[in-house]
Amino acid sequence: MKISALLLSASVLALGYAGAAEAQSTPASDQPSSGSSSDKSQVKEVVITAERRSVNLQRAPISATVLTGQDLENKGVVQVEDLQFATPSATVNNFGQGIDFNIRGIGKAEHNSQTTTGVITYRDGVATFPGYLQEEPYYDIARIEILRGPQGTFVGQNATGGAVFVVSNDPVIGGGHHGYLMGQAGNYADFALQGAVNLPISDTLAGRVAFDTETRDSFYKITGPGGTAYNGNPGDLKMYSARFGLLWKPNAALSVLWKTEGNYIDMGGYPSDPVLATNDPFHLSFNSPEKALDKFWRTSLKVDYVTDNGITFRSLSSYQYGKTQYWADLDGTSTTNWFFTDAVNERIWSQEFNIISPSTGPLTWILGAYYQTDTHNFPTNEFLIATPPGSIFSEYRLQGTNPTKNAAVFGQISWNLTDALQIQLGGRYSSASTANHVTVLQYGTPIIDEQSAKYHNLSGKLSINWTVDQHNFLYAFAATGYRPGGLNVPVGLGQPAPFDSEKVQEYEAGWKAGFFDGHLRTQLDAYYNKYENFQVTIGYPAFPTFGFELNTPNPTKIYGMEAQAEAVFGNFSWDAGMGLMKSELGEFFATDPRAASFTPCNPSTGPASASCISLKGKQQTYAPNFTFNIGAQYIFDLADGDTLTPRINYGHVSQQWASLFENVARGDRIGARDLFNAQLAWKHGGYVLTAYGSNLSDQHYVAAANSGLRFMGPPRQFGLRLFKVF
Repeated sequence: MKISALLLSASVLALGYAGAAEAQSTPASDQPSSGSSSDKSQVKEVVITAERRSVNLQRAPISATVLTGQDLENKGVVQVEDLQFATPSATVNNFGQGIDFNIRGIGKAEHNSQTTTGVITYRDGVATFPGYLQEEPYYDIARIEILRGPQGTFVGQNATGGAVFVVSNDPVIGGGHHGYLMGQAGNYADFALQGAVNLPISDTLAGRVAFDTETRDSFYKITGPGGTAYNGNPGDLKMYSARFGLLWKPNAALSVLWKTEGNYIDMGGYPSDPVLATNDPFHLSFNSPEKALDKFWRTSLKVDYVTDNGITFRSLSSYQYGKTQYWADLDGTSTTNWFFTDAVNERIWSQEFNIISPSTGPLTWILGAYYQTDTHNFPTNEFLIATPPGSIFSEYRLQGTNPTKNAAVFGQISWNLTDALQIQLGGRYSSASTANHVTVLQYGTPIIDEQSAKYHNLSGKLSINWTVDQHNFLYAFAATGYRPGGLNVPVGLGQPAPFDSEKVQEYEAGWKAGFFDGHLRTQLDAYYNKYENFQVTIGYPAFPTFGFELNTPNPTKIYGMEAQAEAVFGNFSWDAGMGLMKSELGEFFATDPRAASFTPCNPSTGPASASCISLKGKQQTYAPNFTFNIGAQYIFDLADGDTLTPRINYGHVSQQWASLFENVARGDRIGARDLFNAQLAWKHGGYVLTAYGSNLSDQHYVAAANSGLRFMGPPRQFGLRLFKVF
């Protein structure tokens, strides 16, 4: 949640809250990971299904990283924050039940429900909660596909920065009873149990049940004022998740897949202290309680019908409900009594229809339609900013609803001009609406907020793809993307204008290649983005004491390159990724809402002064110039078919800015992150015993900076994990 406690930023008030992949037809193997592949001599072929059909990643005109379930285990990726250390050009900043997920510097920078995200996360084809309720663990996963750049001509929602497709394992008809069980024990009294089982029911029906549980003590030592006992939750973890799937295939033409999953995630709290504090960041002192509880579930139904001529008709329906509760000490100390509490109920209905051509022939295509409603409900007496609590004159309260709607039609066509040359053309028309039905009690002053806004957009993509030979593939495309705008909640200064939609124009070229007879696979791309109408909170132009979300008047330039490689040479294998990025903000004047000022500041014309700051040439927020990851392992063959596999992983995210003002004195700079993970896996028959460690150097790094507070990343963790296949 964007909270400017001193200045009552309007993004706090703007309904603030703290806080195109399908499943494979056959799931990933339940075989335990020893780090080896079934064929040690070559890199395994990777399939990407984001475009609603299976395509070899090395022949897909898109920059992407695909991680199988085994890759996730090998790299220590268990939740969304870990992805930034396993793929180029991604940053994930967790500031307490809210996630800033950015790809190539585009995604989400403001922390409220009205600001949508430019990186859409899909679970089994369903677009999930946009920015909140994102701590859902990765368990029983077939693969994760991370797509970079604008998306939307072949899948549910439009996206400006990219999309993440999380695909869980499906039931297997005729697969018998098979599955796995995994137990884990580590420091901080960390205990976890995870498993899945395939359930054969008949010749046409199968089910799959999967679950994941974990409990862990807090990373923090917290005391109350003067060293007294702290009476709030210090951040102990209790997490319980389960998924049930049912697959029915009465004949070769019809397939019906139903999945339902639920999550209870109690993070205990997100302890934090001032961004410029010099104390040990894991030894804190509070005088307000902490709480961080997410309860949510999702059900989806996918129906495929394939006609005799190979055309697929698909329907994907879903319903999601979540409730999140968040309590925090706003000043992060025990000396001032500033308290925040919030609870939000969110309901999402979505429906997508696809008509998909056969994958063979010179012309392939997909047509689609999408509709979604997403309603945030802020219950009475749950949203509270208190300085201190106990009086209507020291409290800010908000209640009401924020319903949004999103509808679109889209399509993409691929035409093979020759056996080697292909043209792709895609388009999308989107319509979105948002409304506030909100009541605010602002320090004793009642404010009624009834307003609405609508947004429309036409975006598209044109790509030229050239298969040079069996080892080399080149592509180049131009694409556009958009995400809708939103509303500012009034702060007693009249009805503020809505902020407009963001738009991005991207130009990208890439080369995918294979070397050494399949032992080495590479991806290389370069891109240029013209990023317009970036949504940002600044001082209200006429009254800078208050915060206000608007759009930058001139476009931001974001450009860079990425490289990825995977190699297998016998028992030795390695993988690496790198991203270089440069961003430059267009001419833009703004008052920092954290600084007291009473001088008007026009975003387009200024004039420049000590308080009206020119931001031209400054970097995009959450856009590090350099990201890098590498991992390597070697499989030692032992007697009786046993193996011993040591593996090490390293991920680097360079420094980034949490604010366009780039004010180091106010804590805007987030330092670089360098994480070393390692594991040693012994495979014996159907068992794998793994000793693991994450953040081995015990780097104390800031995972996010928000509202003048710093939120730390996890310290060093280690333990043992036992995996059993049956």
